[in-house]
This record gives sequence, C-alpha cells and structure tokens, in this order.
Amino acid sequence: MDKIKIGIVGIGNCASSLLQGIAYYTDKESADAIGLMHWDIGGYKPGDIEVVAAFDIDKRKVGKDVSDAIFELPNCTTVFCNDVPRSNVKVRMGRALDGFPSHMNNYDSKHAFVLSDEAEASREDIINVLKESGAEILLNYLPVGSEDAVKFYAECALSAGIGFINNMPVFIASNPEWGRRFEERGVPIIGDDIKSQLGATIVHRVLTNLFRERGVKLERTYQLNTGGNTDFLNMLDRSRLASKKESKTESVQSQTEKRLEDENIHISPSDWVAWQKDNKIGFIRMEGRLFGGVPMNLELRLSVEDSPNSAGVVIDAIRCCKLAINRGKGGILYSPSAYFMKHPPRQFTDDEACRLTEDFIQGKRPD
Repeated sequence: MDKIKIGIVGIGNCASSLLQGIAYYTDKESADAIGLMHWDIGGYKPGDIEVVAAFDIDKRKVGKDVSDAIFELPNCTTVFCNDVPRSNVKVRMGRALDGFPSHMNNYDSKHAFVLSDEAEASREDIINVLKESGAEILLNYLPVGSEDAVKFYAECALSAGIGFINNMPVFIASNPEWGRRFEERGVPIIGDDIKSQLGATIVHRVLTNLFRERGVKLERTYQLNTGGNTDFLNMLDRSRLASKKESKTESVQSQTEKRLEDENIHISPSDWVAWQKDNKIGFIRMEGRLFGGVPMNLELRLSVEDSPNSAGVVIDAIRCCKLAINRGKGGILYSPSAYFMKHPPRQFTDDEACRLTEDFIQGKRPD
C-alpha cells in the first residue's frame, strides 16, 4: 500500500501521542494491537501513516525534526514509545493569529507556549509546503478558541486541494458553507472536535442514551473536567470556551429523548491543575426518575491520559479520509464524522454511527 501522507498543525500533546502511536503499532501484528478500534481500514495499517509537513509557533519546536519536537515542553503527555524514528521533516513556523492566547504570558514556560521570534509563514508559504511535501490530509490540533487560525488553515487545505481533519471545536465540517466549499473543491473533510476513545463525553453520551432506552427520565446532569496540560491552561481564558462548551453539551443533548433546559445541563472544562499534566479527570452526575417516578442518581469519576485517549480515533479518521480520497469522494464524510467527532454535521447514537462507519469503510455507502 502507498503511505498516507499527512501534515499537522500544532505539535502538542495530541500530535506527540499520534506520532508515538504510529511508531508503536508499526511492528505489531493484529493480535497484539491493543487499544485500536480498527487494525486494518481498507488495507491501511497504523504504520502506513507518514508525517510529511508540520507547523507550530513555539520556539522550542520550530526548526526541529518533528520526531524531536513532540517531546519538547510544554508537552507533558505520557511517553509510551521512546523509539520514534527521525522523519527528516522539520517543524516550520506557522501563523499565530488567535492560536497564541495572551494569558499564556503570565505562566511559567514549562507549562505555556513560548512564541517563536521567527517570521510567521504566509498563506502562500503554507500552501507551497503542503503541495511540495505531497501531503494528502491536513490535521488541525490548534488550541481551543483559535477561530481565526483554524479558518486560516482550512483555507490553506482547500487551496492545496487536500483533505482536512478538524480535531478541535471550531465548527468547519458542521458549518454548511464550509462543507459546500470542500465538496466543490473535491476534497474530504472530517470534523468537528475529536471524541476520545473512552473519554468523559463518549461515556456521558452512552449513559444518556442508556437512560433513554431504559425508560429513565433524565432531569439534570453535569460533567466537570480538570487537567494540567496546555489545553486546560488555554481554557482558563473563559472567552475561548464558547465553542468547546457548545460542542460537548450538544454531543450529550443529541442523545436525550427531550432536550434539557440550559439550567439542567452543565458540561464544561472546569479548571487547570498543573500537577495533573496530561491526566484528565472527569466527574459526571446524572439525576433522573425510574418506574413510578422514583428518583435515582448516578455519579462517575473517570481518570485518563488525555492525549493518547484521542490518538487511536485520529488514526482511524486519517485512514477513512484516505479511503475517500482514493474513491474520489469530496465534501463532508458524515458517517466517520458522527463516529469520531463530538460536533459532527449529523448526530446519531454511537451504535448507529459505528454501523454507518463500518458500511463506509466496506464501501457499502458513499457517504
């Protein structure tokens, strides 16, 4: 099989886990492939993914081989694969725009971004790199709240004629105008806001659907999350949280029998706890009524390493995007978006989204 050539915007914890994962699974056999939803998608294995372009704005990463940059501060995720081979792909200076939160200047550099003094890339620079590298898909790993920066890179992907996977909550795939533009350009898009493999939102969704299927009336619920990585530090600026809060809330609301009133549902990152590093702790409470109107409640505490929890899902998204490219399919990939993302253009239950994605992989539906 040919390699799946990807570009990455944002060489943070999530990119680190992704590249470690590609290396980790390269020499594995399917029987040993613990932690993946799919070992093989259309003939492509995890090790068939190759990074050919990378962009960041942190001076500790720009100019370094991407295989080294993924271990630079402020990255703090678990190192589960030390042997990431050199890629001979240097991290290039990107565009900051609103991807550099100003409040980061108030924190120690081991926790926060440090803006490079290298000249920022132009739109033409980014497009030329993507074209010359042979990248087929661009992954977005920018910080939450980077509305202008995400749109800038989405425009670059369109101009370069390559697929786009939007792993964070700026609404591109779920915006009809953007979806139309990707369809007209003939390149696929998957988005928005990656679901973790087993994170707080997917657990909350499944439990909400379970309440509905078992006839339990859900009356109120919350999900509170804390973590110590740059994602949580970034979100201390509450003005950057609007799209994230909407994405997580709507992901759960979509599974209710009847929408909850705003005052009865609260889903949001809650605080940054530096010593947690990339560990994320989620607290979920659900209150409802059973047979005879008898009250019940459920409380759950989930602790996960945040970035590896999404990497396997992204590996599947990359391979589904590649299948679409091979099939000449442009525009929104509805089934993979519904299965892999919190805020897709169309919401389904996770069981339904799984079935639709399996059909897409097998070529039974064009999507």
